[in-house]
Amino acid sequence: MKSLKITIITGLSGSGKSVALAAFEDAGYYCVDNMPVALLPKFLELPIQSSPEIAGFVFVMDLREKNFLSRYPGVFQSLRQTNYDFEVLFLEADDETLLRRFSQTRRHHPLSQGKNLLDDIRAEREKLKDLRVAADKVIDTSTYNVHDFKGVIRDIARKGQKQAPLRIHILSFGFKYGLPLEADLVVDVRFLSNPYFIPELKPLDGESEAVRDYVFNGAETRAFLTKYLDLLDYLLPLYEKEGKSYITIAVGCTGGRHRSVVIARTLYEHIARSGKQVEIAHRDIANL
Repeated sequence: MKSLKITIITGLSGSGKSVALAAFEDAGYYCVDNMPVALLPKFLELPIQSSPEIAGFVFVMDLREKNFLSRYPGVFQSLRQTNYDFEVLFLEADDETLLRRFSQTRRHHPLSQGKNLLDDIRAEREKLKDLRVAADKVIDTSTYNVHDFKGVIRDIARKGQKQAPLRIHILSFGFKYGLPLEADLVVDVRFLSNPYFIPELKPLDGESEAVRDYVFNGAETRAFLTKYLDLLDYLLPLYEKEGKSYITIAVGCTGGRHRSVVIARTLYEHIARSGKQVEIAHRDIANL
């Protein structure tokens, strides 16, 4: 039986290694930047790899480590001879593209010693030529924008042995206490009839049966839920396809105690029935 997938991201400075690492992390991989190659075998002995939440491991290794060139051949060869599903992903770009990226970010090249930047780029390309030949995949990122390149990496990530499921967080809140900053989608349900103005319902909250019955008795509630649940059923698979690993859906009413709680609970129950990973929280339910 194969172990979790191990991917080494390497290549030229400015070729997109940080973007690739972020895309793998969004896909549920455990990611480490600038990992010393000699420490990799010891790291893989840690019990972290038994976690069911991890789709695989991704490590960025390059010439920022002074001993990388001398040490990587032995370590990589050793891992290829074990039970690990091991892959080296080499990123590169043409000289003009790398010059433009360094100019935009104003970063120093790792080989910079006061020389011309183009000379540094070409020197790094020469030093890494053997690793490029030995890599399992070589990607030239010159013509990609960030969005397109992330899509390429997501396609690679999905081929791992495990796929991290989309984590969905349902959050009710009150607009009077401010929008939740973590929200990806916000729905305003203040158009629904408000139990706050019913004396016997005012002290209760949206988790009570009486308040739920009152909210659901409105024709607007049923029509709204039919349309909104249909929208979520359409959107959530698209977010998963895009590689999103988590999403927060916030439901707001005036105080966050009645209507938003009822609707948030309904969304939670609907999504849970589909088998997706979902959780719920009521931010302002205790406020009177």
